[in-house]
Amino acid sequence: MSAVAARANPLLKSFPPFLTWPHLRFRTICSGRLGFAHSDPDHPVAGTKLLESFKEEFEVGTSLITLETGKIARFANGAVVLGTGETKVLSTVAASKGDALRDFLPLTVDYQEKQFAQSLIPTTFMRREGAPKERELLCGRLIDRPIRPLFPTGFYHEVQVTASVLSSDGRHDPDVMAANATSAALMLSDIPWGGPIGMIRIGRIDGHFIVNPTMEELILSDLNLVYACTKDKTLMIDVQAREITEKDLEAGLRMAHPEAVKYLEPQIRLAAKAGKQKKEYSLSMLSQKTLEKVGALAETKIGAVFTDPSYGKFERGEALENIMQDVKQQLEEEGDEESIKILPKAIDTVRKQVVRKRILTEGYRLDGRHLDEVRPIYCEAGHLPILHGSALFNRGDTQVLCTVTLGAPQDAQRLDAIVGPSTKRFMLHYSFPPFCINEVGKRTGLNRREVGHGTLAEKALLAVLPPEDEFKFTVRINSEVMASDGSTSMATVCGGSMALMDAGIPVREHVAGVSVGLVSEVDSTGEIKDYRIVTDILGLEDHLGDMDFKIAGTRSGITAIQLDIKPAGIPLDIVCESLEAARKGRLQILEHMEREISTPRSKDDGTAPRLASLRYSNDALRRLIGPLGAVRKKIEEETGARLSVSDETLTIVAKNQNVMDKVLEKVDSIIGREITVGGIYKGVVTSIKEYGAFVEFGGGQYGLLHISELSREPVTRISDFLSIGQAISVMCIEQDVRGNIKLSLKRMSPQSASIEVNARTPEVNVSDFIVSKETTANAQSLASSVSTQLDAKSVSDLLAQAVSTLETPSASSPDFRIRSVAECDEEEKRLESTSNPLWPSKSKQSQDYGASLSTSSRVLSDAKESKGKGPISAKNLKLGTTVTAKVHQIRALGLVLDLGGGVRGMYRFEQDRGKTDYAVGDELRVKCTSFSSKGIPVMSLEKDD
Repeated sequence: MSAVAARANPLLKSFPPFLTWPHLRFRTICSGRLGFAHSDPDHPVAGTKLLESFKEEFEVGTSLITLETGKIARFANGAVVLGTGETKVLSTVAASKGDALRDFLPLTVDYQEKQFAQSLIPTTFMRREGAPKERELLCGRLIDRPIRPLFPTGFYHEVQVTASVLSSDGRHDPDVMAANATSAALMLSDIPWGGPIGMIRIGRIDGHFIVNPTMEELILSDLNLVYACTKDKTLMIDVQAREITEKDLEAGLRMAHPEAVKYLEPQIRLAAKAGKQKKEYSLSMLSQKTLEKVGALAETKIGAVFTDPSYGKFERGEALENIMQDVKQQLEEEGDEESIKILPKAIDTVRKQVVRKRILTEGYRLDGRHLDEVRPIYCEAGHLPILHGSALFNRGDTQVLCTVTLGAPQDAQRLDAIVGPSTKRFMLHYSFPPFCINEVGKRTGLNRREVGHGTLAEKALLAVLPPEDEFKFTVRINSEVMASDGSTSMATVCGGSMALMDAGIPVREHVAGVSVGLVSEVDSTGEIKDYRIVTDILGLEDHLGDMDFKIAGTRSGITAIQLDIKPAGIPLDIVCESLEAARKGRLQILEHMEREISTPRSKDDGTAPRLASLRYSNDALRRLIGPLGAVRKKIEEETGARLSVSDETLTIVAKNQNVMDKVLEKVDSIIGREITVGGIYKGVVTSIKEYGAFVEFGGGQYGLLHISELSREPVTRISDFLSIGQAISVMCIEQDVRGNIKLSLKRMSPQSASIEVNARTPEVNVSDFIVSKETTANAQSLASSVSTQLDAKSVSDLLAQAVSTLETPSASSPDFRIRSVAECDEEEKRLESTSNPLWPSKSKQSQDYGASLSTSSRVLSDAKESKGKGPISAKNLKLGTTVTAKVHQIRALGLVLDLGGGVRGMYRFEQDRGKTDYAVGDELRVKCTSFSSKGIPVMSLEKDD
């Protein structure tokens, strides 16, 4: 500490003894400043400790940046607090003191966002932060990637970086701040490091680039570019964009570099004020003698392996292992123990030289491909048909299986971050099991690599998803790596895109990704003098090359980028040149994907998930939720659907249409439906009065059907038309301020009826039409007009067309009107044996919006039995009566029978018989089975015993 005081105050060296700090009762020295001790030795009191801090302030874009050290974390090897606005981040570094007995750099970066930074208490059971969250792992990777290449070769001492957010104003993302603070902390420490670096974020709004955008500006931006560099070279790039072109991205990169360089000079000035002298750490270096010896023994054999394209990944690895064992045996015979200790590192260096030399001189790669050649591709959409969506993607030996699962809005992931959105409705989870590289391993918790790869693919696909207000499903993609030989994250992008289309999600177009590598040759000064850009790199090419440049996008532009490098920087010109190579490879992959599936698959088989949004009052939704959510939980347990409630909105997600129908039925029974004037609703008659009937719609909702609104014809007794318990469809004609509902039957004509589109269901089904018209041509015209999936306008147009077609001028033609679904169901039960195409099955009928044609102008209950006796007449004909009838007329769908006594009946053709089997005048033995709504007897053939 005295050395610090002397450096800060040089005059302290020349003070006479009587003016020194002990003589003047100074108690302590802290960072060159003096703390005064109490003058009374009998009553000692703690003195005031003054902490000297060093600060640098500078501007980047429109933000004022501060770097401060000396006040916090004084024992750390290096500690810096970086602030922007009210957001402050502390970054510290420390290194182990022992010898480095390893052949890699054990660099650990821990990024922490604790809730105290935004004045909150964690909501966990223990009320404290737990394991690192995804965002913390991603921010740690963002710091690690640009600082790792700048450590000296052979520096294998353990280094730990800890970045903590001290306070957050919610306007600035702390991740970039933490990276710059880490660079400054490494500059202050005694750890050898080739920095400083600068990291910057660039956004773009309306075509204009923005430096260090706020969180509000990022929401409006179509570009989120994070760029890290040294003074003249690029270290790291991370991009999320909405299909930005290569030209525009290059402009953003060239703008980002000079802005990031503004962070360098303040760090250098701060290190000059308060930095430590760099310590001499032991470096683990390969001796040139050992390297030459191993190269002489193994270079030729390794070259033979790498020039044979018939080798696969594991065959090549086995051959290299055999070569290393042969070299080891020769070194053991020579007794060269020193070379044996570093043999794996030496063999790896030799094979790196062999591979890089072949690519630079011959332009060929390990598997015999040209530099810009993409591996063979196999695509299969719908690999697992029972799932919502699935796809299998192969590129070379790399294989990925992607599945899509759709869920309710409440299934969205809750984010506990101090900045950004609170939920995430699109998730991509990447899994890299040990078997995909034929290894044995243990599955643990969150893995930094898996989280990073999954987030990259997630950002790539997010750009083509429909907006949340148009597509309310929560979407989860699982990417299971089945075999890995390079670029599994880009294979995940391709497989995920096909799986989304297979699930029927309306994505705009396919997204594909490819990884581009670099092999370079440097001179004695470290400058690149020759290089080759390699498209679609293998795993070994990634390991032996200089960069892994992952680029994903559509035909229109780039959606995501991740650049990682191994040397201490790459010129920006080479990075921009790689964009064009990646675009050409991406287009080749997109062609294969589009041949397999080019548009979102239609899911009309009844097994696809369904989502419905309903509007209800908050009081109604409270009844649905029930005490402590008991009612909603019961519905979810019984049906398997998911119900989520927001302000006056109920959202239902069901596994298929059958489940959706069950849920809607339960919801209707609890809270009913919102009744609007002009809408047609299905209800049940609950009571009959002299002035009208009361109809219940479910959920305690009632309406009055007045006697004057029952029929266009005079009505004397309501009981002649309606009965208690009868299901009918009625129109709402009025609703007063008290909620009283007035209903009508007579106004339900195709010309005036307003058929409501049920907002609860994802598709509108039109009920089957029951036709009693006489002409076959008109009936066939009607049949061609029936559809099972129409919107509201189509329904109204169809009804009008059907009636205008069937209403031909005829004295015998009755009027037509809308009949309820319940009446249609009753009619179908009497005609189950009919298979005419104009008589569809009940499975096609809508349960909510039945609309059918009938030859009656009134709603009648079942015909009552007559008490009279004597000859057959319309009054005494009873159900089950058997008579001998004559064929009076032959119609398209059946026969008109003369039952005697002037009574006419009808008989509909059965499946095995038609109009060619009968002639006018034929006698048939028939039995009365039912009556039509007009009171006409419906007969069936009496079967012979």
